[in-house]
Amino acid sequence: MTFVILLAADFSRDEQAQWLTLLGDALPGETWVTDRSACDPGSIDVAIVANPPPGTLQGLRQLKFIQSLWAGVDTLLRDATLPADVPLARMVDPAMNAAMAETALWAVLSLHRGFFGYAEQQRRRQWQAQPQRRADEIGVAVLGLGQMGRAVAQRLAANGYRVSGWSTHNVQVANIASWCGDAALPAVLAAADIVVNLLPLTPATHGLFDARRLAQLPRGACLVNLARGAHVVEADLLAALDRGHLQHAVLDVFGTEPLPVAHPFWAHPQLTLLPHVAAQTDPRSAALIAARSIRDWRAGRAPQYLVDRSRGY
Repeated sequence: MTFVILLAADFSRDEQAQWLTLLGDALPGETWVTDRSACDPGSIDVAIVANPPPGTLQGLRQLKFIQSLWAGVDTLLRDATLPADVPLARMVDPAMNAAMAETALWAVLSLHRGFFGYAEQQRRRQWQAQPQRRADEIGVAVLGLGQMGRAVAQRLAANGYRVSGWSTHNVQVANIASWCGDAALPAVLAAADIVVNLLPLTPATHGLFDARRLAQLPRGACLVNLARGAHVVEADLLAALDRGHLQHAVLDVFGTEPLPVAHPFWAHPQLTLLPHVAAQTDPRSAALIAARSIRDWRAGRAPQYLVDRSRGY
């Protein structure tokens, strides 16, 4: 028995062709469609999605399973037409975890050693050495201890940083001091020279880094946001940088993407910006993971990383 599988994603033609080739190799014999209007919508059994336009999955009467190609599903869950009773799995890929850990290590190391400041000195043709601290003198708080957060915390600890972890629910990570719950967050922030945010975006974490939370960081601390732009109240971050409370921020995600050309973030000297590239989905590995989830589902086994919609991840 074969299934009709819809690939619904905002991909370029070349990207779509690559995904179809890799998915077809991983799931041979299935029927693949990229446009629901090109077939009977009632025949679609499975949807593989990457931020499809709202309404894409509405009215698919036979839809039984949804696999996201992205790690975050907050955009997908905001679609009021998303079938509420269809199991949804998010993408958890060791290759993405490794890429995120690499980006976090680069950001933390660059902040710790002042490399962003040295880049500015180069632009000014200024030769000046700055004091150098050891890694074990730098406290790093990793917020969010899911798959990516754990990989980041362990990579940073392996490089000598004094790492603590915080999450909304109790999660223990080997050799990492871990905390959970709102009551513990102020103390975690107060002890951090650098905060790395990898929390899922939920109603509880939306706007988490507002003026009140940023003020809980010690003066001269730095923020690295690799999760979602909506975690940060942009005006409050700019104010904290401008008054010298925060030293620097590294941002990979923004409330509006692409970041508008007139946005004040572009020209701010204490901001380093990335175009949402901290950990991109690698089709070569992600196609295999998606295929495994679909095989598990059709064999009656629970796919890994099913989304708890009440939590938002």
